[in-house]
Amino acid sequence: LAEAAYDSADTGDDNAEPATYCLSTYFEPIIEKLIQTTDRSDGNQHNLRNAAYEALMEMIKNSPKDCYAIVQKTTLVVLEKLERVLQMENMIQVSTDRAQYNDLQSLLCATLQSVLRKVTSEDAPSISDQVMSALLRMFSTSGKAGGVQEDALLAVSTLVEVLGDNFMKYMEAFKPCLIVSLKNSEEYSVCLAAVGLVGDLCRALGQKMLPFCDEIMVLLLENLGNSTVHRSVKPQILSVFGDVALAIGPHFKKYLDIVMNTLQQASQAQVEKTDYDMIDYLNELREGCLEAYTGIVQGLKGDGEQPNADVNLIQPHVGHIMSFIEHIALDEDHSDENISACCGLIGDLCTAFGAGMLPLVDKEPIQGLLTKGRRSKATKAKTLATWATKEIRKLKNAS
Repeated sequence: LAEAAYDSADTGDDNAEPATYCLSTYFEPIIEKLIQTTDRSDGNQHNLRNAAYEALMEMIKNSPKDCYAIVQKTTLVVLEKLERVLQMENMIQVSTDRAQYNDLQSLLCATLQSVLRKVTSEDAPSISDQVMSALLRMFSTSGKAGGVQEDALLAVSTLVEVLGDNFMKYMEAFKPCLIVSLKNSEEYSVCLAAVGLVGDLCRALGQKMLPFCDEIMVLLLENLGNSTVHRSVKPQILSVFGDVALAIGPHFKKYLDIVMNTLQQASQAQVEKTDYDMIDYLNELREGCLEAYTGIVQGLKGDGEQPNADVNLIQPHVGHIMSFIEHIALDEDHSDENISACCGLIGDLCTAFGAGMLPLVDKEPIQGLLTKGRRSKATKAKTLATWATKEIRKLKNAS
């Protein structure tokens, strides 16, 4: 109902938040009733409490501008409920109570995410201290409950998105939680959420991430080499190398040799072509490598008119990168994501290394890949392939 009302609201722009919608008049009483339902004593029966929280999240997610004050009020209610739940921690003796308690924390965390996504960047700082102290308490009390830690990490990710570089003031207090989560190889969903959060932090904090990078990079590299870490985490780690490089720019030089060697090994991975799951995994691994290479090239090149001299440190690896792209181009099982990442990387290498790239890109597999990208139904692939083709044309015209 909330989604239908939101979708049918008149915005004048596909992505804009509508000013109002047909449920605006009823929004507050619906929210109040849903919150009351979450507190019912029979909430554990027939999945009632979960359903009420899920409905609450949908209402918040699909809310128009004229309901924003109620969304703000709901944020405070959710925080209050979370704080109350955290105070119950020491009273729980029975394992069934513990499971319900953990579920409730997770539900409140997910609801907190949905309200935080709606809070404006102007209003976020006024509640962020309260949000962060509740989340830090969750990390310290959830003990072995991986699900709760994962939800708390996802809530921190949302807070990082909303606060941007204002999140910096929490980094010292939060770093131990992040480190513990990155080391949690047994519960890969926690480790995966922590790796994703490193990427979010890099995008939000930029150069301010520098003091934390040594410790984080060591853990990421250890996880890649650790056979007990679930394979689904590894493509994400490769991709995050690109986020770190983009954030800290020329300072990434100190990690360059070990990361480039790691990427070279990962890019040579092979799988059994009869196993579709492994083909998907190989494509994810390749996408992770391509995103890492892209971030490293862009990070060392800088965003000035002229490429920064640091980018020349990548020169010895360009031959391998282009043969990796060729290998993907010739593999009929490549994904749309592989195509768009390859096209973007080709364009970046052309802007970084100029006419020296022409012999490497003027090959049948590379041209075929760019043509496939330009004809793709995926907007991203089409845009990047068209851009890369223009960059190549510029180089040809200049030479």
